Parts: sequence; C-alpha cells; structure tokens
Amino acid sequence: MFFKKFKKQISCLLLCLMLPFRAFAYSDYIIPGGENIGIQLQAKGVMIVGTYKVGNISPSTEAGLKQGDMIMKVNEEQTLTIDQMVSKIDTAQNKDEIRITYMREGLQKETSLKLYKVDDIYKTGLYVKDGITGVGTLTFIDPESKLFGALGHEITEKSTGKILEIKDGKIFNSSVTGVEASTDGSPGEKNAQLDTEAVKGTVSKNTTEGVFGTYTEALPTKKKYKVAQKSEVKTGEATILTVTSGKEIKEYKINITKINDLSKKNKNFVFEITDTALLSQTGGIVQGMSGSPIIQGDYIVGAVTHVVVDNPAKGYGIFITNMLEEAENKKE
Repeated sequence: MFFKKFKKQISCLLLCLMLPFRAFAYSDYIIPGGENIGIQLQAKGVMIVGTYKVGNISPSTEAGLKQGDMIMKVNEEQTLTIDQMVSKIDTAQNKDEIRITYMREGLQKETSLKLYKVDDIYKTGLYVKDGITGVGTLTFIDPESKLFGALGHEITEKSTGKILEIKDGKIFNSSVTGVEASTDGSPGEKNAQLDTEAVKGTVSKNTTEGVFGTYTEALPTKKKYKVAQKSEVKTGEATILTVTSGKEIKEYKINITKINDLSKKNKNFVFEITDTALLSQTGGIVQGMSGSPIIQGDYIVGAVTHVVVDNPAKGYGIFITNMLEEAENKKE
C-alpha cells in the first residue's frame, strides 16, 4: 500500500516538473508614482507613416510599400533612424533606385524603391518617423529591482494606430503647464513642459500593459504601498495620485464600480471620479493621466488606463499585478 502511494507521489512530482512554472519576484511593497513624466521612444527602424505622390507618380505604390511598414535596411545596411536613411541615400552609388528591407506584420520583405529628382532633391514618396515623444504618468517603482512601470497601456503611432516596436527609450522630468478639460465625447489633455536632459530612467518595453524600464535616479522617499492581488481589489472608495499643475502630486477620490473580466490586458475594472475639485479642473480623465496609480486603503491596486469618451468622469484601470508581471517579463 505504501509503495502504491509512493508511486503516485513520484508521478505527481514528475508531472509538476513538466508543467511550465513562472515565479514573479516583484516586491510586496512598492513606491507609488503619480509624477508627470515625458516619454521618448526610439523605434526599431524607420516607420512609414504616410505616402505622397511625386508629380503623378506614387513611388510607394510602385515598390509595394504602405503605411505601417518598418524599414530596417537600405541597400543591405541596417537603418534605425531617419538620419541614417538619408545618409545611405545620399551616399548610394545609384540614387535613382535603392533596395529596401522592411518588416510587415512580423515578416521580413524586400523591394526596390525608385527615387525621383525634383529641384536637385531626391524624393522617396514616403513620410517616415523613427520615434515618439509624449507625456504620461509614472505608476510605480519596485524598490528592490528599480524596475518602473508607466501608462498602463501601449504607446501607438498616431497615423497608423499600431503599437510602436521600440529599440530603447527614456523617461524624463515634466511639468504640467495647463489642462484642457474633457467634455462628453471629447477627452481633454495635459499640456506640459518637457526637460529631456533630466533623465529619470531608461525604457526597454512598450506593451499593452504599459511602458517599462529601469529607474536610474535615486529612489524617491515616499510611503510604500502593499501590492494588492487581483482578488483583493474591491468595488468602493479609492483614490488616484496625479499631477494637474506643475509637479505637485495630489490625491483625488474615485469610486471603483465594477471588476471586469480578469483576463483583460488593461481594462480590469471600471471607476468613476467623485472628487469635485478634480472634476471642476479637468472635467474627468484627460490624456496624460494614464498611469496614475490607484490606491485603496494601504494597497496599491492598479493604474488609470482609459477614459470612457462619452462620459469622461468614468474610466478603466489595470491591475497593478498585471503591470508588475509585465515589467519582469524579459524583453523578447
């Protein structure tokens, strides 16, 4: 009888060893954010964000290129920035036609792009971008690993609507100079002054759960909050930490009204702003408020991610554990 039980235990052990297992090592207590930050991301290549005709000719159509394609090489040489792309065109032996290596929906492709000379300038017929600069809110810093998270959602390229695949990036100081209030059907936004030289951290990931990286400044001396597990997030009163003027972080009252499908990436619960001071100043949630940490009692439970456009006093939040787990996942 003992032998049979022993065999069952061995079988169970082997099965457990075969199953995938992931342990996350984030701290039980983390430093809340709330600071307004500037974010600058460098793309993995040169993204085509639009096209134009040169006379009556469309070079992009001839080459089979379209909006959203990411140029990786020009004439077989790696091209990560617009400056590099221009330099390679200027130094090409044949300026009438260049070889383009690009990525589309995860697949690498090649084509030839004809250039057309107008007033001694070679035209590509492409509008391109190699990075994005914007404003958001810092959500947390893990005091042990110094990993940080911000926004609670991805940064997309505006003209294509696609998530920006990044090589690297940075976060830096930012000061709110004013707020354009939200109205029903029209989200407002924070206006901010950016100090790109005052770098606070390096960015390594841009994902649906937020922007993540390593905090490089001295850790702020703030109260740490316990990390709430998903089951500990409750409907009811809570607060958000955010900046609406200058650099001062203030706490504002909200009410969590619904816990959503736990499998969602960044819309895990619904909340409404109840703080009259914030509503009178901003009209509700505004762009730039994404990432504002949400506090419930002694717990940090999540972050602001989206506004309900038709009712900007309401919005969505992401579980803080979703952000912490994504921060620890290794960059692919």
